[in-house]
Amino acid sequence: MESGENPMQKIMISKLIINIGSGGEEKRTEAAKRLITLITERKPAEEVSRKRNPAFKITKGQKIGAFVTIRGGKIKDILPKLLDAVDNKLKSSSVTNNSLSFGIKEYIDIRGVKYDPVIGMLGMNVNLSFKRKGMRVKARKRLSSRVPDRHGIVNKDIIVEFMKKEFGVEIAE
Repeated sequence: MESGENPMQKIMISKLIINIGSGGEEKRTEAAKRLITLITERKPAEEVSRKRNPAFKITKGQKIGAFVTIRGGKIKDILPKLLDAVDNKLKSSSVTNNSLSFGIKEYIDIRGVKYDPVIGMLGMNVNLSFKRKGMRVKARKRLSSRVPDRHGIVNKDIIVEFMKKEFGVEIAE
């Protein structure tokens, strides 16, 4: 760390979310859960519809996908494989304040994952959420305190710089 650099201004990845939508088909939902377990070695949660959507033949309470949220050190193991699936290149439109999102069209692009006929061919959405140190002060239940808004917002430029430095990701303008 350079002298004069504030350690509280450094950013870190808060969480990684992998989401696969199945559109209400029970077999595809089970395949999505199996694929997420294969990639992350964690048990996924089921996404349940909140509203009825007759155009997509979805009823309220129907299972429409699967997702998993990963926090902590496991992110450093999984994220490089997911970024490698998109050749470490992302669009600038995939970066917003506090988050980065990208899609993987086919899971066979992920290093170390082979085609499984039971799963079929599925894609997924990957979302990264960023934060700064000290945000727990605002989120904790006991003795929570105010944190300035400027501390909570992680700017796009800072995320782009972080991803280039930590993971070697190119973000096209």
